[in-house]
Amino acid sequence: MSSHRIGLLALQGDYEAHGKALVRAGFPRCDMVEIRSFSDLQSLTAIIIPGGESTVMSMLLERFGMFEELKRQIENGMPVLATCAGLILLAKNIEGNDQMGLGVLDIKVKRNAYGRQVDSFHAPVQTIIDSVGIIEGIFIRAPRILASGKEVEHLAIYENEPVMVRQGSIIAATFHPELLPDAPVHRWFIQTFV
Repeated sequence: MSSHRIGLLALQGDYEAHGKALVRAGFPRCDMVEIRSFSDLQSLTAIIIPGGESTVMSMLLERFGMFEELKRQIENGMPVLATCAGLILLAKNIEGNDQMGLGVLDIKVKRNAYGRQVDSFHAPVQTIIDSVGIIEGIFIRAPRILASGKEVEHLAIYENEPVMVRQGSIIAATFHPELLPDAPVHRWFIQTFV
């Protein structure tokens, strides 16, 4: 596994939780790289985009000259796992917001759709991934997926709505799988794409 480079977008948000999830998933020798500059984006096998604040992440990607390169690599098939604000950053359409996103995932999202921080919750989420099954969804100021294109597969459902989707090698969740003790989503992502 040491020949693989998994980038953790480390501009803002809890990227460290994703690094710990990769270790819990059984990949301690994986070469994890904290992505903070354009040069850090080179020679990656996959990238993880954490939760946090999508507007801030977008501005920082632009400021550090990484926006177009990250978009290009994802469009060229680099696997990506994005959670919460990371999902918003990938979305083609963000309701009620003129935020500039990467626009690589054919979904329409609404930010903070379940309410504010105090409205955060845990709930069972049904996935269609055999190795993952039913997991605890941890929704923290979570977005809601309002619509998805025909190329977007719904990997997990909560209350009849998609909460984790796949489009090619893009995986995005509205919740925080990095906080689960056994890291089943991260394990599946690495086994599938790396």
